[in-house]
Amino acid sequence: MDLLDALRRPEGKTLEFKRDLSSPEGLLRTVVAFANTAGGTILIGVEDGTRHVRGITDPLALEERLANLISDAITPRLLPDLEVLTYRKTHVVAVQVFPSPTRPHHLSKAGRPAGTYVRVGSTNRRADDALIAEMQRFAQGEAFDERAMPELDSEAIDFRVAAESFAPVRRLGRRDLETLRLMTGHQGRKVPTAGGIILFGTDRLRYFPDAWIQVGRFSGTDRAVIADHAELRGPLLQGIDAAIAFVEKHSTRGVDIGRLRGVERWSLPPAAVREAVINAVAHTDYSQRGAPIRVALFDDRLEVENPGLLPFGLTVADLPLGVSKLRNRVIGRVFHELGLVEQWGSGVQRMIAACRDAGLAAPVFEEIGIRFRVTLRTKQLKSASLDATDRATVALVRVPEGLATREIANSIGLTPRATRTRLAALVALGLVREIGTGPQDPKRRYFSNWNI
Repeated sequence: MDLLDALRRPEGKTLEFKRDLSSPEGLLRTVVAFANTAGGTILIGVEDGTRHVRGITDPLALEERLANLISDAITPRLLPDLEVLTYRKTHVVAVQVFPSPTRPHHLSKAGRPAGTYVRVGSTNRRADDALIAEMQRFAQGEAFDERAMPELDSEAIDFRVAAESFAPVRRLGRRDLETLRLMTGHQGRKVPTAGGIILFGTDRLRYFPDAWIQVGRFSGTDRAVIADHAELRGPLLQGIDAAIAFVEKHSTRGVDIGRLRGVERWSLPPAAVREAVINAVAHTDYSQRGAPIRVALFDDRLEVENPGLLPFGLTVADLPLGVSKLRNRVIGRVFHELGLVEQWGSGVQRMIAACRDAGLAAPVFEEIGIRFRVTLRTKQLKSASLDATDRATVALVRVPEGLATREIANSIGLTPRATRTRLAALVALGLVREIGTGPQDPKRRYFSNWNI
Protein backbone atom coordinates (compact mmCIF):
# COMPACT_ATOMS: atom_id res chain seq x y z
CA MET A 1 0.00 0.00 0.00
CA ASP A 2 0.99 3.67 -0.37
CA LEU A 3 2.09 4.76 3.12
CA LEU A 4 2.59 8.38 2.14
CA ASP A 5 -0.95 8.60 0.81
CA ALA A 6 -2.35 7.08 4.03
CA LEU A 7 -0.40 9.54 6.18
CA ARG A 8 -2.08 12.42 4.38
CA ARG A 9 -5.50 11.32 5.64
CA PRO A 10 -6.97 11.57 9.13
CA GLU A 11 -8.34 8.56 10.96
CA GLY A 12 -11.79 7.58 9.80
CA LYS A 13 -14.09 4.74 8.93
CA THR A 14 -11.39 2.80 7.06
CA LEU A 15 -8.14 4.04 8.64
CA GLU A 16 -6.64 3.90 12.13
CA PHE A 17 -3.18 4.69 13.50
CA LYS A 18 -1.55 2.83 16.39
CA ARG A 19 1.66 3.96 18.06
CA ASP A 20 2.49 0.38 19.10
CA LEU A 21 0.87 -2.88 20.17
CA SER A 22 0.85 -2.14 23.89
CA SER A 23 -2.98 -2.43 23.86
CA PRO A 24 -3.86 -5.41 21.64
CA GLU A 25 -7.51 -5.37 22.80
CA GLY A 26 -8.09 -2.05 21.06
CA LEU A 27 -6.49 -3.26 17.86
CA LEU A 28 -8.61 -6.43 17.87
CA ARG A 29 -11.80 -4.38 18.29
CA THR A 30 -10.78 -2.33 15.27
CA VAL A 31 -10.07 -5.45 13.18
CA VAL A 32 -13.54 -6.80 14.06
CA ALA A 33 -15.18 -3.44 13.33
CA PHE A 34 -13.43 -3.10 9.96
CA ALA A 35 -14.38 -6.65 8.93
CA ASN A 36 -18.02 -6.08 9.94
CA THR A 37 -18.39 -2.70 8.23
CA ALA A 38 -16.43 -1.52 5.18
CA GLY A 39 -12.92 -2.89 5.71
CA GLY A 40 -9.94 -0.71 6.54
CA THR A 41 -6.24 -0.38 7.32
CA ILE A 42 -4.45 -0.14 10.67
CA LEU A 43 -0.96 1.40 10.61
CA ILE A 44 1.17 0.39 13.60
CA GLY A 45 4.08 2.69 14.32
CA VAL A 46 2.20 5.96 13.65
CA GLU A 47 0.98 8.28 16.42
CA ASP A 48 -2.72 8.96 16.54
CA GLY A 49 -3.58 12.64 16.07
CA THR A 50 -0.21 13.97 14.96
CA ARG A 51 0.41 11.18 12.43
CA HIS A 52 4.11 11.30 13.33
CA VAL A 53 5.88 8.13 12.26
CA ARG A 54 7.64 6.59 15.28
CA GLY A 55 8.28 3.27 13.58
CA ILE A 56 8.67 -0.32 14.79
CA THR A 57 12.04 -1.66 15.93
CA ASP A 58 11.37 -5.33 15.08
CA PRO A 59 8.62 -5.37 12.43
CA LEU A 60 8.96 -9.07 11.54
CA ALA A 61 8.42 -10.15 15.14
CA LEU A 62 5.42 -7.84 15.40
CA GLU A 63 4.00 -9.18 12.15
CA GLU A 64 4.17 -12.76 13.46
CA ARG A 65 2.63 -11.77 16.79
CA LEU A 66 -0.23 -9.99 15.01
CA ALA A 67 -0.97 -12.97 12.77
CA ASN A 68 -1.30 -15.29 15.78
CA LEU A 69 -3.25 -12.78 17.83
CA ILE A 70 -5.87 -12.08 15.16
CA SER A 71 -6.24 -15.74 14.24
CA ASP A 72 -6.79 -16.85 17.86
CA ALA A 73 -8.92 -13.99 19.21
CA ILE A 74 -11.63 -13.45 16.56
CA THR A 75 -14.59 -15.63 15.52
CA PRO A 76 -15.24 -16.50 12.71
CA ARG A 77 -11.54 -16.56 11.89
CA LEU A 78 -10.10 -13.64 9.94
CA LEU A 79 -7.01 -13.52 7.73
CA PRO A 80 -6.10 -9.88 7.06
CA ASP A 81 -3.14 -8.90 4.92
CA LEU A 82 -0.02 -7.91 6.92
CA GLU A 83 2.68 -5.82 5.28
CA VAL A 84 5.92 -4.24 6.50
CA LEU A 85 6.38 -0.76 5.01
CA THR A 86 9.62 1.19 4.95
CA TYR A 87 9.62 4.84 6.01
CA ARG A 88 12.92 6.72 6.15
CA LYS A 89 15.15 4.65 8.46
CA THR A 90 12.36 2.78 10.23
CA HIS A 91 9.35 0.58 9.46
CA VAL A 92 5.55 0.59 9.84
CA VAL A 93 3.35 -2.52 9.94
CA ALA A 94 0.10 -2.29 7.96
CA VAL A 95 -2.89 -4.50 8.77
CA GLN A 96 -5.36 -4.46 5.89
CA VAL A 97 -8.80 -5.86 6.73
CA PHE A 98 -11.34 -6.56 4.00
CA PRO A 99 -15.15 -6.41 4.34
CA SER A 100 -16.04 -9.94 5.34
CA PRO A 101 -18.64 -12.15 3.64
CA THR A 102 -18.91 -14.16 6.89
CA ARG A 103 -19.90 -11.23 9.14
CA PRO A 104 -20.72 -10.74 11.94
CA HIS A 105 -17.30 -11.30 13.53
CA HIS A 106 -16.75 -10.94 17.27
CA LEU A 107 -14.05 -11.18 19.92
CA SER A 108 -14.01 -14.85 20.91
CA LYS A 109 -13.43 -14.16 24.59
CA ALA A 110 -16.38 -11.74 24.86
CA GLY A 111 -18.84 -13.75 22.77
CA ARG A 112 -21.15 -12.50 20.03
CA PRO A 113 -23.54 -10.26 22.04
CA ALA A 114 -20.75 -8.33 23.81
CA GLY A 115 -17.87 -8.73 21.37
CA THR A 116 -19.34 -7.61 18.03
CA TYR A 117 -18.25 -4.16 16.82
CA VAL A 118 -18.90 -1.90 13.85
CA ARG A 119 -16.99 1.14 12.65
CA VAL A 120 -18.69 4.54 13.01
CA GLY A 121 -16.47 7.40 11.87
CA SER A 122 -13.12 6.95 13.60
CA THR A 123 -14.51 4.95 16.51
CA ASN A 124 -15.54 1.36 17.19
CA ARG A 125 -19.10 0.89 18.41
CA ARG A 126 -20.48 -2.23 20.03
CA ALA A 127 -23.25 -3.64 17.85
CA ASP A 128 -26.67 -4.17 19.41
CA ASP A 129 -29.01 -7.04 18.55
CA ALA A 130 -30.62 -5.12 15.67
CA LEU A 131 -27.23 -4.41 14.05
CA ILE A 132 -26.11 -8.01 14.47
CA ALA A 133 -29.32 -9.19 12.80
CA GLU A 134 -28.76 -6.67 9.98
CA MET A 135 -25.26 -8.09 9.43
CA GLN A 136 -26.62 -11.61 9.27
CA ARG A 137 -29.25 -10.59 6.70
CA PHE A 138 -26.62 -8.77 4.63
CA ALA A 139 -24.31 -11.80 4.66
CA GLN A 140 -27.21 -13.96 3.44
CA GLY A 141 -28.23 -11.50 0.73
CA GLU A 142 -31.57 -10.71 2.36
CA ALA A 143 -33.33 -7.37 2.76
CA PHE A 144 -35.29 -6.53 5.91
CA ASP A 145 -38.24 -5.10 4.01
CA GLU A 146 -38.63 -8.30 1.93
CA ARG A 147 -39.26 -10.54 4.92
CA ALA A 148 -42.74 -12.00 5.25
CA MET A 149 -45.05 -10.99 8.09
CA PRO A 150 -47.01 -14.25 8.54
CA GLU A 151 -49.01 -12.94 11.49
CA LEU A 152 -50.88 -10.65 9.04
CA ASP A 153 -53.10 -11.24 6.01
CA SER A 154 -53.73 -9.39 2.76
CA GLU A 155 -56.14 -6.97 4.46
CA ALA A 156 -53.19 -5.47 6.33
CA ILE A 157 -52.28 -3.62 3.10
CA ASP A 158 -54.39 -0.52 2.40
CA PHE A 159 -54.96 -1.11 -1.30
CA ARG A 160 -56.77 2.21 -1.73
CA VAL A 161 -53.76 4.20 -0.51
CA ALA A 162 -51.43 2.12 -2.70
CA ALA A 163 -53.63 2.60 -5.78
CA GLU A 164 -53.88 6.36 -5.20
CA SER A 165 -50.10 6.58 -4.90
CA PHE A 166 -49.66 4.84 -8.27
CA ALA A 167 -52.53 6.66 -10.02
CA PRO A 168 -50.29 9.35 -11.62
CA VAL A 169 -48.11 6.59 -13.09
CA ARG A 170 -50.39 3.66 -13.88
CA ARG A 171 -53.36 1.68 -12.68
CA LEU A 172 -52.45 -0.67 -9.85
CA GLY A 173 -53.99 -4.15 -9.78
CA ARG A 174 -54.14 -6.60 -6.90
CA ARG A 175 -51.59 -8.83 -8.59
CA ASP A 176 -49.15 -5.94 -8.73
CA LEU A 177 -48.81 -6.17 -4.95
CA GLU A 178 -46.92 -9.44 -5.44
CA THR A 179 -44.88 -8.16 -8.39
CA LEU A 180 -43.75 -5.23 -6.27
CA ARG A 181 -43.12 -7.61 -3.35
CA LEU A 182 -45.60 -5.74 -1.16
CA MET A 183 -47.10 -9.21 -0.70
CA THR A 184 -45.38 -12.58 -0.77
CA GLY A 185 -46.18 -16.25 -0.47
CA HIS A 186 -45.78 -17.94 2.91
CA GLN A 187 -46.83 -21.53 3.64
CA GLY A 188 -49.46 -21.58 0.92
CA ARG A 189 -51.03 -18.16 1.57
CA LYS A 190 -50.40 -14.55 0.69
CA VAL A 191 -49.05 -12.31 3.44
CA PRO A 192 -47.62 -8.77 3.42
CA THR A 193 -43.92 -8.06 3.50
CA ALA A 194 -42.33 -5.65 5.93
CA GLY A 195 -41.94 -3.19 3.04
CA GLY A 196 -45.61 -3.50 2.17
CA ILE A 197 -46.60 -2.60 5.73
CA ILE A 198 -44.02 0.21 5.99
CA LEU A 199 -45.37 1.87 2.83
CA PHE A 200 -49.07 1.00 2.80
CA GLY A 201 -49.94 -0.81 6.04
CA THR A 202 -53.35 -0.08 7.56
CA ASP A 203 -51.76 -0.23 11.02
CA ARG A 204 -48.17 0.64 10.07
CA LEU A 205 -47.09 2.31 13.29
CA ARG A 206 -48.14 -0.65 15.41
CA TYR A 207 -45.48 -2.81 13.75
CA PHE A 208 -42.99 -0.07 12.84
CA PRO A 209 -43.50 2.67 15.43
CA ASP A 210 -40.66 4.83 14.08
CA ALA A 211 -41.73 4.74 10.41
CA TRP A 212 -42.77 8.39 10.28
CA ILE A 213 -41.17 11.80 9.73
CA GLN A 214 -40.60 14.49 12.34
CA VAL A 215 -40.05 18.00 10.96
CA GLY A 216 -39.00 21.12 12.85
CA ARG A 217 -37.92 24.72 12.29
CA PHE A 218 -35.53 26.00 14.94
CA SER A 219 -34.69 29.64 15.64
CA GLY A 220 -30.94 30.11 15.54
CA THR A 221 -28.35 27.44 14.93
CA ASP A 222 -29.20 24.95 17.71
CA ARG A 223 -32.30 23.17 19.04
CA ALA A 224 -32.89 25.50 22.01
CA VAL A 225 -35.87 27.35 20.51
CA ILE A 226 -38.36 25.64 18.19
CA ALA A 227 -40.43 27.93 15.99
CA ASP A 228 -42.59 25.33 14.23
CA HIS A 229 -42.86 21.56 14.11
CA ALA A 230 -45.04 18.71 12.86
CA GLU A 231 -45.28 14.94 13.20
CA LEU A 232 -46.03 13.38 9.83
CA ARG A 233 -47.51 10.03 10.83
CA GLY A 234 -49.57 9.39 7.70
CA PRO A 235 -48.44 7.14 4.83
CA LEU A 236 -44.75 7.66 4.15
CA LEU A 237 -45.21 8.73 0.54
CA GLN A 238 -47.49 11.52 1.71
CA GLY A 239 -44.99 12.28 4.45
CA ILE A 240 -42.26 12.89 1.86
CA ASP A 241 -44.36 15.54 0.10
CA ALA A 242 -45.35 17.12 3.42
CA ALA A 243 -41.74 17.25 4.66
CA ILE A 244 -40.55 18.93 1.45
CA ALA A 245 -43.44 21.42 1.66
CA PHE A 246 -42.53 22.19 5.28
CA VAL A 247 -38.94 23.02 4.30
CA GLU A 248 -40.12 25.19 1.40
CA LYS A 249 -42.54 27.00 3.72
CA HIS A 250 -39.66 28.02 5.99
CA SER A 251 -37.03 28.65 3.29
CA THR A 252 -36.29 32.12 2.04
CA ARG A 253 -36.90 32.85 -1.60
CA GLY A 254 -35.50 35.61 -3.80
CA VAL A 255 -35.32 36.60 -7.44
CA ASP A 256 -32.17 37.19 -9.46
CA ILE A 257 -32.99 39.76 -12.15
CA GLY A 258 -31.66 38.82 -15.56
CA ARG A 259 -31.79 40.57 -18.93
CA LEU A 260 -35.16 39.13 -19.91
CA ARG A 261 -36.81 37.76 -16.78
CA GLY A 262 -36.30 37.11 -13.09
CA VAL A 263 -34.98 33.75 -11.94
CA GLU A 264 -36.36 32.37 -8.67
CA ARG A 265 -33.67 31.42 -6.15
CA TRP A 266 -34.22 29.54 -2.89
CA SER A 267 -31.95 29.55 0.16
CA LEU A 268 -32.08 25.74 -0.11
CA PRO A 269 -32.17 24.20 -3.61
CA PRO A 270 -35.51 22.32 -3.94
CA ALA A 271 -33.84 19.50 -5.89
CA ALA A 272 -31.32 18.92 -3.09
CA VAL A 273 -34.02 18.98 -0.41
CA ARG A 274 -36.13 16.51 -2.36
CA GLU A 275 -33.26 14.06 -2.85
CA ALA A 276 -32.21 14.28 0.81
CA VAL A 277 -35.72 13.48 2.09
CA ILE A 278 -36.39 10.70 -0.43
CA ASN A 279 -33.02 9.06 0.28
CA ALA A 280 -33.67 9.19 4.02
CA VAL A 281 -36.98 7.34 3.66
CA ALA A 282 -35.58 4.85 1.15
CA HIS A 283 -32.45 3.98 3.15
CA THR A 284 -33.77 3.95 6.72
CA ASP A 285 -33.09 0.82 8.74
CA TYR A 286 -36.66 0.10 9.81
CA SER A 287 -35.55 -2.72 12.08
CA GLN A 288 -34.24 -0.12 14.52
CA ARG A 289 -36.29 1.34 17.33
CA GLY A 290 -35.95 4.63 19.16
CA ALA A 291 -36.36 7.59 16.80
CA PRO A 292 -38.10 8.48 13.50
CA ILE A 293 -36.74 10.11 10.37
CA ARG A 294 -35.98 13.75 11.25
CA VAL A 295 -35.91 16.89 9.10
CA ALA A 296 -34.56 19.88 11.06
CA LEU A 297 -34.24 23.39 9.60
CA PHE A 298 -31.99 25.98 11.26
CA ASP A 299 -30.99 29.52 10.36
CA ASP A 300 -27.85 28.28 8.61
CA ARG A 301 -28.59 24.70 7.52
CA LEU A 302 -30.96 21.81 6.95
CA GLU A 303 -30.32 18.42 8.58
CA VAL A 304 -32.04 15.28 7.28
CA GLU A 305 -31.38 12.28 9.50
CA ASN A 306 -32.53 8.67 9.34
CA PRO A 307 -32.00 5.56 11.48
CA GLY A 308 -29.30 3.23 10.20
CA LEU A 309 -25.64 3.33 9.24
CA LEU A 310 -24.60 3.14 5.61
CA PRO A 311 -25.08 -0.36 4.16
CA PHE A 312 -22.14 -2.60 5.01
CA GLY A 313 -19.20 -2.18 2.63
CA LEU A 314 -20.08 1.44 1.85
CA THR A 315 -18.26 4.55 3.09
CA VAL A 316 -19.14 8.24 3.07
CA ALA A 317 -16.35 8.80 0.53
CA ASP A 318 -18.14 6.44 -1.90
CA LEU A 319 -21.33 8.52 -2.03
CA PRO A 320 -20.18 11.44 -4.23
CA LEU A 321 -18.82 8.87 -6.71
CA GLY A 322 -22.30 7.45 -7.27
CA VAL A 323 -21.57 4.18 -5.43
CA SER A 324 -24.72 2.93 -3.73
CA LYS A 325 -26.12 -0.17 -2.09
CA LEU A 326 -29.86 -0.59 -1.71
CA ARG A 327 -30.90 -1.48 1.83
CA ASN A 328 -34.67 -1.76 1.22
CA ARG A 329 -35.45 -3.56 -2.02
CA VAL A 330 -39.25 -3.34 -1.76
CA ILE A 331 -39.19 0.38 -1.03
CA GLY A 332 -36.58 0.89 -3.75
CA ARG A 333 -38.70 -0.95 -6.31
CA VAL A 334 -41.79 1.11 -5.47
CA PHE A 335 -39.87 4.40 -5.51
CA HIS A 336 -38.38 3.53 -8.89
CA GLU A 337 -41.83 2.72 -10.31
CA LEU A 338 -43.18 6.01 -9.01
CA GLY A 339 -40.28 7.99 -10.50
CA LEU A 340 -39.02 9.13 -7.10
CA VAL A 341 -35.60 7.68 -7.89
CA GLU A 342 -33.94 7.14 -11.26
CA GLN A 343 -30.74 5.22 -10.61
CA TRP A 344 -29.41 4.40 -7.14
CA GLY A 345 -26.47 6.59 -6.27
CA SER A 346 -27.44 9.38 -8.69
CA GLY A 347 -29.49 11.16 -6.02
CA VAL A 348 -26.37 12.11 -4.08
CA GLN A 349 -24.74 13.48 -7.22
CA ARG A 350 -27.86 15.52 -8.01
CA MET A 351 -27.79 16.88 -4.46
CA ILE A 352 -24.16 17.95 -4.87
CA ALA A 353 -24.83 19.50 -8.29
CA ALA A 354 -27.86 21.43 -7.01
CA CYS A 355 -25.86 22.90 -4.12
CA ARG A 356 -22.94 23.78 -6.39
CA ASP A 357 -25.23 25.50 -8.92
CA ALA A 358 -26.79 27.52 -6.08
CA GLY A 359 -23.37 28.68 -4.88
CA LEU A 360 -23.57 26.63 -1.69
CA ALA A 361 -21.13 24.27 0.01
CA ALA A 362 -21.36 20.60 -0.93
CA PRO A 363 -23.68 18.52 1.27
CA VAL A 364 -22.04 16.96 4.32
CA PHE A 365 -22.66 13.23 4.85
CA GLU A 366 -22.07 11.76 8.30
CA GLU A 367 -22.66 8.63 10.35
CA ILE A 368 -23.58 9.71 13.86
CA GLY A 369 -24.22 6.99 16.41
CA ILE A 370 -26.27 4.48 14.46
CA ARG A 371 -27.91 7.15 12.31
CA PHE A 372 -27.04 8.78 8.99
CA ARG A 373 -27.26 12.56 8.46
CA VAL A 374 -27.17 14.84 5.42
CA THR A 375 -26.50 18.54 6.08
CA LEU A 376 -27.25 21.24 3.50
CA ARG A 377 -25.78 24.67 4.26
CA THR A 378 -27.61 27.87 3.32
CA LYS A 379 -24.69 30.30 3.44
CA GLN A 380 -23.24 31.35 0.10
CA LEU A 381 -19.61 30.34 -0.39
CA LYS A 382 -16.83 32.90 -0.33
CA SER A 383 -13.41 32.37 -1.86
CA ALA A 384 -10.50 31.83 0.51
CA SER A 385 -8.59 35.07 1.07
CA LEU A 386 -5.16 34.23 -0.33
CA ASP A 387 -2.57 36.46 -1.85
CA ALA A 388 -0.63 35.54 -4.98
CA THR A 389 2.22 33.92 -3.02
CA ASP A 390 -0.19 31.73 -1.01
CA ARG A 391 -1.95 30.62 -4.18
CA ALA A 392 1.37 29.85 -5.82
CA THR A 393 2.40 27.81 -2.76
CA VAL A 394 -0.79 25.73 -2.81
CA ALA A 395 -0.35 25.14 -6.54
CA LEU A 396 3.28 24.07 -6.08
CA VAL A 397 2.53 21.37 -3.52
CA ARG A 398 -0.11 19.69 -5.66
CA VAL A 399 2.53 17.28 -6.96
CA PRO A 400 1.96 13.69 -5.71
CA GLU A 401 5.30 13.49 -3.85
CA GLY A 402 4.82 16.87 -2.11
CA LEU A 403 7.61 19.39 -1.52
CA ALA A 404 10.02 20.21 1.29
CA THR A 405 10.20 23.68 2.86
CA ARG A 406 13.42 24.63 1.10
CA GLU A 407 12.08 23.56 -2.29
CA ILE A 408 9.00 25.74 -1.78
CA ALA A 409 11.11 28.67 -0.52
CA ASN A 410 13.34 28.55 -3.60
CA SER A 411 10.31 28.56 -5.90
CA ILE A 412 8.43 31.46 -4.27
CA GLY A 413 11.51 33.55 -3.53
CA LEU A 414 11.24 33.71 0.28
CA THR A 415 13.53 32.59 3.11
CA PRO A 416 12.83 29.17 4.66
CA ARG A 417 11.68 30.90 7.88
CA ALA A 418 9.17 33.12 6.03
CA THR A 419 8.04 30.13 4.01
CA ARG A 420 7.44 28.05 7.17
CA THR A 421 5.27 30.86 8.57
CA ARG A 422 3.12 30.90 5.43
CA LEU A 423 2.93 27.12 5.34
CA ALA A 424 1.76 27.02 8.99
CA ALA A 425 -1.07 29.44 8.11
CA LEU A 426 -2.09 27.34 5.09
CA VAL A 427 -2.06 24.19 7.23
CA ALA A 428 -4.31 25.94 9.77
CA LEU A 429 -6.74 26.84 6.95
CA GLY A 430 -6.84 23.20 5.87
CA LEU A 431 -5.44 24.03 2.44
CA VAL A 432 -2.08 22.30 2.94
CA ARG A 433 -1.12 19.21 4.94
CA GLU A 434 2.33 18.43 6.35
CA ILE A 435 3.76 14.95 6.81
CA GLY A 436 6.85 14.07 8.82
CA THR A 437 8.11 12.35 11.93
CA GLY A 438 7.58 15.48 14.07
CA PRO A 439 7.50 19.30 14.08
CA GLN A 440 11.30 19.49 13.93
CA ASP A 441 11.70 16.94 11.14
CA PRO A 442 13.88 18.67 8.51
CA LYS A 443 12.56 16.28 5.86
CA ARG A 444 8.85 16.92 6.39
CA ARG A 445 6.94 17.52 3.17
CA TYR A 446 3.84 19.49 2.26
CA PHE A 447 0.87 18.45 0.15
CA SER A 448 -2.11 20.35 -1.22
CA ASN A 449 -5.65 19.77 0.07
CA TRP A 450 -7.25 22.30 -2.25
CA ASN A 451 -7.69 22.58 -5.97
CA ILE A 452 -7.34 26.19 -7.17
